[in-house]
Amino acid sequence: MATEDLSFAYSHCESLVREADPDRFWASLFAPADKRPHLHALHAFNYEIARVRDSVREAMLGEIRLQWWRDALQGEVRGDVKANPVAAALDDTIVKFRLPRPALVSLIDARIFDLYDDPMPSLNDLEGYCGETSSSLIRLASIILMGGGDPGHADAAGHAGVAYAVTGLLRAFPWHARQGQVFLPTDILSRHGVVRDDIVTGRGGPGLKGALADLRAVARRHLDQVGTLRSTIPPEAAPAFRLLALVEPYLRIMERRDYDPFHTNVDLAQWRRIWALWRGPF
Repeated sequence: MATEDLSFAYSHCESLVREADPDRFWASLFAPADKRPHLHALHAFNYEIARVRDSVREAMLGEIRLQWWRDALQGEVRGDVKANPVAAALDDTIVKFRLPRPALVSLIDARIFDLYDDPMPSLNDLEGYCGETSSSLIRLASIILMGGGDPGHADAAGHAGVAYAVTGLLRAFPWHARQGQVFLPTDILSRHGVVRDDIVTGRGGPGLKGALADLRAVARRHLDQVGTLRSTIPPEAAPAFRLLALVEPYLRIMERRDYDPFHTNVDLAQWRRIWALWRGPF
């Protein structure tokens, strides 16, 4: 692919991540400048996969779109895949850093769950979902930061991804509820006497706050585990873990007395986000 075309592709990815995924965009600024475009390509791909449900009218159309990305990663798409700037930048990044394509395909497969309104059966299932989506991104970002080498911290990346993803799902709770999606595990909801209709109708109930508190505890437990594994993270890969600096500030917002899970916008002012990232997670 021509250099100018790749330059446009990477620029497109940077703009997309800056607009759609500010947490990862600002965190990427703590990575070496020569690695940032490739992190943007990875995270732009993640955004494209994550937003498939919102961009189609029917689940089957979403499955078709995910299959296109699967085929693109495996070299089975007819036509010029690189006409898609995100696909072009991602493919260039995969080749340069020898990223494992199966991990990206697994991320796509995990996102099939998003297309439907099926319940999340258990906490174990939720942690697996977060691992295939969020943890794998941290692992792949670490490979980029290591110049294509093995970062060797799979456990730390696993816990980090779950901590960040569970927090993100809690932040998105009101939006998912309006869409008819429930990511809260059924086993946790049942323990607190909450059913799906309590959530998707906005009815809530006394048990909902307890269920949400349980999930916040899950996020913190995984965050603590990353802290115990800090010594296994190579310094070069540390920027992939910067996102964790935002977990605790987001969780604290959800623990305020005026927190309403259906209406509170759990977000940070840009300067607070950047300040937390600058201070770092450890």
